[in-house]
Amino acid sequence: MLYRLLIICLLYLTGMQVVSAQSTIVLFHTDYGDFKVMLYDFTPRHRDLFLQEIAKGTYHNALFNRIVKGFVVQGGEYDDDILAREKKNGQPEGRLAPEFDERAFHKIGALGAGRDENPEKASFFRQIYFVTGSACTEAQFDSMAVKYRKHFTPERRQYYLDHGGQARLDGDYTVFGEVIEGLDVLMTISRLPVGPSHHFPEREVRFRVEAL
Repeated sequence: MLYRLLIICLLYLTGMQVVSAQSTIVLFHTDYGDFKVMLYDFTPRHRDLFLQEIAKGTYHNALFNRIVKGFVVQGGEYDDDILAREKKNGQPEGRLAPEFDERAFHKIGALGAGRDENPEKASFFRQIYFVTGSACTEAQFDSMAVKYRKHFTPERRQYYLDHGGQARLDGDYTVFGEVIEGLDVLMTISRLPVGPSHHFPEREVRFRVEAL
């Protein structure tokens, strides 16, 4: 029993060190309130790209343009717009190589980089998403792991069972931050009504991001 308590304390302290070690916080402003996001230092290319896009004004008057209930809230450029521009230009645009780190996973509130189906799993430059996630039973989780050929440590598996998230995205999409304050605002947005197709919100959901 004492050994188990020591392990739990160690895991907790390790998690706290990961959080406290990060150096970059950004603030999302929405009509539904504000929330703060910590960008991970262990995904530096995605962190720096996001900060560059903030400075360029990409996220000054952006849209959460896709809400998939129990899954994600997506913002920035929409897939079809990116692909249409690439078709018009006659060549694909650049993608940012993925950054996978065992400390960065698809917990509720995780910030990830969207992408198309490119085999390198490289990210779009100007598309983000937040995990709003869902709970699942042990049987559902294990079935998902088999279906998507995912492997999880016992600790990670238990985290998802206890707290929810989108474990099937791990190792396929880069997570580079997480909500640290105001998660309720994000969850409110995740429950907004959407249209009959493509998960478009019935009303525009605008946001602005600033680096703190």
